[in-house]
Amino acid sequence: MLSNLPHITKQNLYEILSSRFDEEKKLSQIPDPSLLHDATKAAQRIASAIKNREKITLVGDYDVDGVSSTAIVVDFFKRIPYPIEAIIPNRFHDGYGVNPSVLKRIDADVIITVDNGITAHAAADICKEQGIDLIITDHHTPSEKLPDAYAIVDPKLSQCNYPFKEICGAEVAWLLLGVLKKELALQIDMRQFLDILAIAIIADIMPLVDINRTLVKEGLRFLMQTDRPASIIIRDFLNKSSISSEDIAFQIAPRINSAGRLEDASIALKFFTAPDTHTAYKQFELLGKLNDLRKETEAQTTKEAIASVKEDDSIIVVAGNSWHEGVVGIAASRLVDQFEKPAIVLSINDTEAKGSARSIGNISIYELIKKSEHLLSKFGGHKMAAGLGLNSKNIDAFREAINASAKAIPKEDFLPLENLIGIFETDEIDYELLELLDRFEPYGEANSRPTFFLHEAEVVSIKLMGADKSHSRIEVRQYPHQKKSIELIAFRHVFEMPSDRKISCSYTITKNEFNGRVTPQLLIKKIYDTNS
Repeated sequence: MLSNLPHITKQNLYEILSSRFDEEKKLSQIPDPSLLHDATKAAQRIASAIKNREKITLVGDYDVDGVSSTAIVVDFFKRIPYPIEAIIPNRFHDGYGVNPSVLKRIDADVIITVDNGITAHAAADICKEQGIDLIITDHHTPSEKLPDAYAIVDPKLSQCNYPFKEICGAEVAWLLLGVLKKELALQIDMRQFLDILAIAIIADIMPLVDINRTLVKEGLRFLMQTDRPASIIIRDFLNKSSISSEDIAFQIAPRINSAGRLEDASIALKFFTAPDTHTAYKQFELLGKLNDLRKETEAQTTKEAIASVKEDDSIIVVAGNSWHEGVVGIAASRLVDQFEKPAIVLSINDTEAKGSARSIGNISIYELIKKSEHLLSKFGGHKMAAGLGLNSKNIDAFREAINASAKAIPKEDFLPLENLIGIFETDEIDYELLELLDRFEPYGEANSRPTFFLHEAEVVSIKLMGADKSHSRIEVRQYPHQKKSIELIAFRHVFEMPSDRKISCSYTITKNEFNGRVTPQLLIKKIYDTNS
């Protein structure tokens, strides 16, 4: 019973949060990047290409991690200085990563991939035939057969000895550049890239522990002081005395992602690599407009996807002809939230269906999809998210096959991993609590912001907010005898007054800064049946 959760004091909370970490790593304690398999071989080949004035082309990916990886490498080469051509494939015309279509427009001696390439078998074979040395840097899970590339740098390779495996594509690229710096005896400070690196780690939902925690902490600090034009614009936009991982996750990452989702990721790359604040501002404005369009498109797709759900299925598989493939991943996340089941949303274009999968609880969507890969033309990803493609005539067979595989999964694996810390006295929510929570930033994957439970609080009033009145501001009293009420905000939820005027919900506490004033803000995560 949720009402039996323990009552938590500030001291209890401090002890709980302290127990999450061993001693924090310093930047100087980040493991030697040459421990990455093939990192030295790759760095030596790049160094040789630079010394011999060979042509180098970089191939990125269209999500935040891919764009960030590309921006970091471009910036590094600018500081050498050495020319490098950077290509980010267009989601709609080129498809994903380095592939035969993208290779048609590349004339290079060396191709380096960032955040992609671990499944690029066809591209690797073409490079081999044409005498191009392909260096793959990626962080996605490799299949048993690897591409026949010159070098493959991926922490998830079975033969890789790098001690921390859960790093994003931008981190792999940054670590490789650290080896290249040594190889060329350069005087480049690798901390100069930490602002973009932190954005990539947060946006790619990497666990914020070990080196990721260190890099995000230092990166957010660096973002507040660097003279990089893009970071100056981010600071001005957020207008806060300090920037949190959640500010990046909810306000910055979606904007950067919107370029690749709806148009072309080069718009986001131009933002990160802008030479001045005027250019950076123009690109950021464009990203904002694309993000607004993304929200509209995603809302319509989600509405149609919900109507297509077969509620008896353990794994949701839905497909639509008119759905924009740039928002199917977000739509899948919305379905997971609503139905508390893994969801796969596919966009059909003629005979081809492409889409995204999102998971829940302790279910590996990657392993589930892998069991039905004979029905797919391509797939890749990790435990909680994946991308896939298949012939549209196979959709029904795939839905049946993946649901048959899911029958072996224990019911408890489907439970959302919402770790409720306990019941906190709302009278104790104050500035001192905000300072305590601040000490354990950054919050995110594997270090979630503490979630508290409010049991059968009295609903005093409800106000709907936002241009479309789709968010709720709920005034409550934790106990009937209290004089002071508190406000809870429920985003994307129209809350109606319950017949018993009671609410039970989980919520987090964040810092709200407005006009120089800092106040606690309570954000609802989930509303429970009051009888639970």
